Amino acid sequence: MKAFRRSFCFSLPRLSLLWFCHRLGIVIAAATGILGAASFSPFQAQEFKPFDQFLNISTRVLVGSGDNVAIAGFVVTGSNPKRVIIRAIGPSLRSAGISNALQDPMLELHDRSGALIANNDNWKDAQEVEIRASGLAPVDDRESAIVRTLSPGAYTAIMRGKAGASGIGLVEGYDLDSSTDSIFANISTRGFVGTGDNAMIGGLIVGGNGGGVNVVIARALGPSLSNAGVQHALQDPTIELRDENGVLIDSNDNWKDRQQAVIERENLGPADDRESALLDVLPAGAYTAIVRGKNDATGVALVEFYDIR
Repeated sequence: MKAFRRSFCFSLPRLSLLWFCHRLGIVIAAATGILGAASFSPFQAQEFKPFDQFLNISTRVLVGSGDNVAIAGFVVTGSNPKRVIIRAIGPSLRSAGISNALQDPMLELHDRSGALIANNDNWKDAQEVEIRASGLAPVDDRESAIVRTLSPGAYTAIMRGKAGASGIGLVEGYDLDSSTDSIFANISTRGFVGTGDNAMIGGLIVGGNGGGVNVVIARALGPSLSNAGVQHALQDPTIELRDENGVLIDSNDNWKDRQQAVIERENLGPADDRESALLDVLPAGAYTAIVRGKNDATGVALVEFYDIR
C-alpha cells in the first residue's frame, strides 16, 4: 500500500511558516468506529479500505492584524484539478452566539510561491452566479468567497479584517467535485489563540464515495513557531478532538505522552515536546479540533489536520 503527503510552503511579508516535507510509508488499521493508534498493525491495512476524503476543512479563529491574521494552508493531491470554494465568514457567526464576530472579512488565495491567485471582499462583487450555484453562498453580503479550479499543489488562504478590524472569523474550503481522484490532503491554519470563545477551532468533514474511514493526524503547534520568526507563539498548546455533537473523542497535551511511536512513524512528530498531536480513525461525519493554551495562556498557534491515506 502506498500513500504520500506533499509538502507546501509560502513566503509573504512578515508571515512565514515552517512546513515539513516527507514521503510517508503508511501503516494503517482501524475498527468500524473511531479508534486511536494503539491497535495499529501493518497487516490490517487492507481490511479497512476504501478510504474516504476530506469534503470540508475549516478553522474558526480570532483574527487580528499583522502576524495575527488567519493563515490557512492546504494541499490538493492527486492527478486532476480540483474545483473548490474558499470562504471567509464573520458577521453570520453572531447567529451562533459569537458576540465578537469579525464584521467585514477579506479573503486572499495564494499559490505555493506566494503569488496572489484571487482576492475578494464582498462575495457578491464577483462570481455571484458561480457561488450561488455551489449551494454555499455566504449568508451575509459582507462575507467573502472565491471559486477556483486548482491544480494539485499547495495553497494559502489569508483572512483579514477590513481596515485592520479584529474579531472571530471562519476560514474554510469545500470540495465541489469529490468524484475526481484529487483530494484535500492537509489543512494548517495559523492564528491567535485566546481564552473562552477565542480558542482556535479546526473543523473537518469526512465523507465521499468510499463508505470507509479516514486516518487523521491532528496537531497543535506553538513553541516551534518561534523558529519561523513568529512572535508571541503559544508556549504550551493543548488539543481536543470532538464529534459533531460535541462529544470528546480524544485529547492531548504533550504529544509524546501516549502516541509517540505511531506519530513518529508517520514523520509527523512535532518539534517541541510541549506541542500536541493525535492519531485517530474517523468514519464519515463532522469533527472539530479545539486548540487552547494550557492554564489559559494565549499566543499564536497552528492547528493542522493530515489525511493519512
